[in-house]
Amino acid sequence: MKLSLICVGKIKEKYLNMGIDEYKKRLGRYCSLEIIELADEKTPDNAPAAVEEAIKRTEGARILKAIKEDSYCIVLDIKGNMLSSEELAGYMEKLFIRGKSHISFVIGGSLGLSDEVLERADFRLSFSKMTFPHQLMRMILLEQIYRAFRIMNNEPYHK
Repeated sequence: MKLSLICVGKIKEKYLNMGIDEYKKRLGRYCSLEIIELADEKTPDNAPAAVEEAIKRTEGARILKAIKEDSYCIVLDIKGNMLSSEELAGYMEKLFIRGKSHISFVIGGSLGLSDEVLERADFRLSFSKMTFPHQLMRMILLEQIYRAFRIMNNEPYHK
C-alpha cells in the first residue's frame, strides 16, 4: 500500500514537524508514505476574486502534476463528505480490497482547491465545517490515517 500526501506549502512550525515526523514513523509499519510539498503562491491582501482564482489555478496545476495517474485521489474539501474514524478506515479498506494500492490525499493552500483539482478527485473528504490551518491539517490527516490502519488491523488505539 502506498500513500501520497500532496500538500501546498511548507511546514514552518517546529512542533508540527515533530508531530508529522512521529506519525510518518508510526505509519511506516502499515504503508509506504510519500509527502509531496508544493510551492504556494503569495496572496496579496484584499486580492480581488479573479486574482484568488488565478492563484488557485496555478496551485491546482502543480497539484494535478503531482497526482499519479493510477492513484485514487482523496481531496480535503470543506464541502466534502464527513466520515467518522471508523468510516474512514472502512472506506480505505474497501479501496485496498478493490485493488487500489495507491491513494493520494490532497491538502490545498489557504485559498482552497481549484475546480480542476476538485474534478480530478475520486472522493471529497471533510473533517469539519470549520476551517483549519492547512499546515495543522497535515498532522491531523496523518493521525487519522494512522488511526484508520489501527482500526483495520483490530489494534487498540482509536478509542
